[in-house]
Amino acid sequence: MATLTAIHGDITAQSVDAVVNAANNAMRGGGGVDGAIHRAGGPDVLADCIARFPDGLATGDAGWTVAGNLPARWVIHTVGPNHAAGQRDRSLLISCYRRCLEVADELGVRSMAFPLISAGVYGWPKDDAIAAAVDTLASSPTDVSEVRLVAFDRATHALLITAVEGAD
Repeated sequence: MATLTAIHGDITAQSVDAVVNAANNAMRGGGGVDGAIHRAGGPDVLADCIARFPDGLATGDAGWTVAGNLPARWVIHTVGPNHAAGQRDRSLLISCYRRCLEVADELGVRSMAFPLISAGVYGWPKDDAIAAAVDTLASSPTDVSEVRLVAFDRATHALLITAVEGAD
C-alpha cells in the first residue's frame, strides 16, 4: 500500500516518477489541470497523446505519455466523469484512481502525484471527490510507495489533510 500525503502546491512542480493528468476524452489538452500539465510539459506531451491515443481515451480509463519538460518521468492521463454534464456514476471516478495505479505499476512507478479528479470544471462534489480519492488510493493494492494528493488551493488542501489523516 502507498503512503498518502496531502500537498498544497502546483502538480506540475512535483518531482515524482509520474504525475496524473485529469484529461478530457479527446486527449488533446484542455483547461484546468490538463492545460497546466500540457503547458508545463511542452509539445512532447501533446505529440505523445496524439500518437498513443488517436481516438482519445474512455471515461474511467488511464494511459501514459512522456512528461516532456515536467520534473517527472511520465504523465498518467485519466478521464474522469463529468458530473456537470450528467456523468454521475461514481464507479467511473473510482476506476480513474485504480487504473492510474495499474498503469503506474506497469511502468515501475514508485512515487506519483494526483490532482483531485473531476472536482474542478467537471463539478464532482468536492467532499465525495476527496472520499473517492482517499478511500481508493488507500485500499488499492499497488507497488507505488508514495502518493501525493496535490491541491492548488488552501481550502481543498485542508480538506485533503483531514481525509488522509482519517485514512491512516
